[in-house]
Amino acid sequence: MRRFKFVHCDPFKCVGCGICEYVCSLRQEKAFRSSVSRIRTVRIYPHRNVSITCVLCEEPPCVDACPRDALAQDELGIVRVDVSKCVGCGLCMEACDFGAITIHPELRVALICNLCDGEPACIEACPEDALSLTTRDLQAQMRRLKVASNLTG
Repeated sequence: MRRFKFVHCDPFKCVGCGICEYVCSLRQEKAFRSSVSRIRTVRIYPHRNVSITCVLCEEPPCVDACPRDALAQDELGIVRVDVSKCVGCGLCMEACDFGAITIHPELRVALICNLCDGEPACIEACPEDALSLTTRDLQAQMRRLKVASNLTG
């Protein structure tokens, strides 16, 4: 089992400012436009916000769903988009259980987090330290610790 690192958002820290979206769009597309960001802020009313991005599935359904073989997962777990093959059909978007994929509004190609090739700009820019680079194992351990502390405290 591979343990891929991905960007995780703590909904108890996220204030929904959207800075992560703008930093991502600037880094990836050289534009301040949340519509071309690879991370999305979702407001969970009335009191929570969370930013969603690719969680680097072990066997990503988005890759399997692509009829043109435009998506491939690399050795770091990052799902890469071959823009010469992608036609923006959206089947990858539908296959993603996390809602982490969008389609570029003009270029009509899939937008998926590529972790800024190892240095996610969104993490560094988050003013509330709500974003971190983590693994599924680490997240599971944190949940276990929280449950254990609630049982004993």
